[in-house]
Amino acid sequence: MNTVQKNIKKYRENKGITQEQMAEALNVTRQAISNWETGRTEPDIDTLQRLSDYLGITIEELIYGEKQSNITNVTNVHKNFQFGAKEGIGFGSVVAIVISYVKWHSIAWAILHGIFSWFYVIYFIIKYGWNG
Repeated sequence: MNTVQKNIKKYRENKGITQEQMAEALNVTRQAISNWETGRTEPDIDTLQRLSDYLGITIEELIYGEKQSNITNVTNVHKNFQFGAKEGIGFGSVVAIVISYVKWHSIAWAILHGIFSWFYVIYFIIKYGWNG
């Protein structure tokens, strides 16, 4: 049984609604509700919208389960970005130096591009902060 089927049953039971009541409200058969909840069939997107409206939840909650806070999601993205930025700064500088050396076969160009990459790092830190 996938998440949608589990959630249809969970939210229906949490609201104290029978399969018959839900079927009547959605103008489908009780067997259709049973088939959705057991995973034999799946409701189409229009029916998912009607189900979510009837149950008083969002389609996302019906598909994925409990509603997640947007603030939590933004915080997690911010933390992941900070980790990625810190790890990527050194790697990016090394890549700039290696590519420069391979392309121009000159250590001077490699050093120059390495320095330029650090100017970008400094700009990034000034603009967005380190917060590390």
